[in-house]
Amino acid sequence: MPTPQIYQLSISPAFASLSAQEKLYAHHLAKAAWNSTRIILRQVSPEATGIFDFIISLYRSCDGNWEQLAAESGVDIQDVERFLDYAATFLSNVGNYYGSGDQKFTPDVTGGCLEKLAGGSSSARKLLEEVKGPMLDALPQGLGRPGPLTQSAYYLGADCLDSAEDVAVVARVMEEQSILPENTRLRRIGADCYDIMQASITEGKPLLQTHDSNGTKIYLAKGDHKNELSHICDCLQAAIPHASSPAQTEMLQKIIDSFQTGDLEAYRASQRIWVKDKAPPVESVFGFVEPYRDPLGVRAEFEGIVGIPDPGETRILNNLASRANTLVYKLPWVDGDEDGAKGPFEKELFEPPDFSSIHSLVYCSSIIFPGINLPNYNDIRQETGYKNIIFSNRMIAESNRARGIHMVDEQEQSTFKNHRFHAYYIWVVLHEILGHGTGKFLTESSDGSLNFDQNQPPVDPLTGNPVNSWYRPGQTWTGVFNDLATTVDECRAELVGAYLIDDLDILRIFGYTAQSEVTPDDIAYNMYLQLGVDGLRGLENYDPTTKKWGQAHSRAHFSMLRHLLRDSDGLYTVLCDMENTKLTVKVDRSRVISHGKPSLGRMLLKLHIYRCTADISNCRLFYEDLSHVDEEALRWRDIVVSKKDPPLAFSQANTFLEGGDVKLKEYAPTARGIIQSWAEREIE
Repeated sequence: MPTPQIYQLSISPAFASLSAQEKLYAHHLAKAAWNSTRIILRQVSPEATGIFDFIISLYRSCDGNWEQLAAESGVDIQDVERFLDYAATFLSNVGNYYGSGDQKFTPDVTGGCLEKLAGGSSSARKLLEEVKGPMLDALPQGLGRPGPLTQSAYYLGADCLDSAEDVAVVARVMEEQSILPENTRLRRIGADCYDIMQASITEGKPLLQTHDSNGTKIYLAKGDHKNELSHICDCLQAAIPHASSPAQTEMLQKIIDSFQTGDLEAYRASQRIWVKDKAPPVESVFGFVEPYRDPLGVRAEFEGIVGIPDPGETRILNNLASRANTLVYKLPWVDGDEDGAKGPFEKELFEPPDFSSIHSLVYCSSIIFPGINLPNYNDIRQETGYKNIIFSNRMIAESNRARGIHMVDEQEQSTFKNHRFHAYYIWVVLHEILGHGTGKFLTESSDGSLNFDQNQPPVDPLTGNPVNSWYRPGQTWTGVFNDLATTVDECRAELVGAYLIDDLDILRIFGYTAQSEVTPDDIAYNMYLQLGVDGLRGLENYDPTTKKWGQAHSRAHFSMLRHLLRDSDGLYTVLCDMENTKLTVKVDRSRVISHGKPSLGRMLLKLHIYRCTADISNCRLFYEDLSHVDEEALRWRDIVVSKKDPPLAFSQANTFLEGGDVKLKEYAPTARGIIQSWAEREIE
């Protein structure tokens, strides 16, 4: 496996700015977040928890003195270093599959070497016996639908997903019983029983229904992740006395109620409170949030995030948010001028969301995103609102990287590297606020009422005819679009950001003018060059054996490039030199706005209308064609994979109570530092 590129998520100055009460609140929330680790590990793979315990046990056997362990065990220090790289990568991804790409990684050391390292510790030896095989085996090579080459910890038991009829019945029963899927897993027991495993502290296993056609029983098995949720709730309860507002207290209590009972309606209530809690001194996110890793696209991975706002950067982002309602008029599905109606496919009023730049104190997740937009419940987003968060200390890592720079013409590489972060930052900001934040779903309520005029239904701009599909009662975005939901949603958000990247009013907010060192033209050109590079880089996360994509954003980026190659009249050129393993993407700078922007707009309009009208059939035809990897793209992939950028790993801080004070400890951005930080979290 490649050596990881390690960054420190520095938090010390931001943490020092908190009051004593706020530090206590942050500390208990941080403990709650880290206590979710075992939930995430259990959601990744059967062996992930054991590997985690093995790494920590090995650290404790030598108290972090790896040189001493190497000498005492007779293992070459270079082998130890390779194992430490594996351990740091594992801990940073919270599992043995990359958070970005879902591909398995294995240590570049032999089983014999691991046995020697564990020789002096009985607990480490025992743990190694349990996990050595799956830790070293290349298969399953990725996460996905259970099969010979891929696996999913969301679907347990032999042939869990083999019967499409049974899976559909389970989904229908859950819908009828108002059991939301995000905090569940599905387990098949024998040939005639399914357990819907629901995360909760409360235990129980009531029978929900017997499948009439074959006698299959469906149970609600409560109590999944019980121990971890108990620890999390204890920490959240300890945080409540230090909350800075009644809203925070009520929000945490609702989250606790949800984790205790498994009822996601209590969690949804907490999210409505969270959205309205503007600019808190300590921000947090807890719960089963992102469904990226579920092959069906509905069950979500847990994450725990705690952060501290950056006042200066937040002011700039809120300046943009305050103008967002005007900016919506620039999107291709919006009718009218800035004072008129926006048309049937956009909310009448785009309420300025809370938009914060925060330094993350804890980001316990399989992937640490530069920015997020939550909650993922579209009814809450449309009725109550949402929040945008940019993680400024995570963004610093991006400012020091130029991913895929070898695919840029050598004469342009220096400029590309210097301009890349400027364009990337604005792209992420627009992706979150206007990408995920816009759009109106056409829906039918349980009483048969519609949120549009049925007698004069909206005209579909793609066909010129009245719309003939919408979300029926009980249907959701993820439920209708299933495996396409997350990647199409991310693609649409990426398109919005790229489509608006040349807007002078937006760029002026961030200080880019014709007189600045990096000009608006530089930003736009770099954006389109990034679209080319990232589209090719996306092929890293395509598996030619299973013909599956392993990451929603990667599939989105490739689809965008494929559309531009077909639809922008020669704006892009991809030069492929197989003999010298060189791949170069070129963009005609003179045609970026005249040809590139209209092409992005056409793709964006299609995805938006499909999304708003629940038109999964046309969306699937369009998107699967764009994301199909043909023989030419496979040749591109061979070169991309041969020059793959090193994976990211992050060193995160810990907090400790000393007397009544909270002390912060940061760790070196090294493999040793990452392992030490996790060992000192003392995760139960």
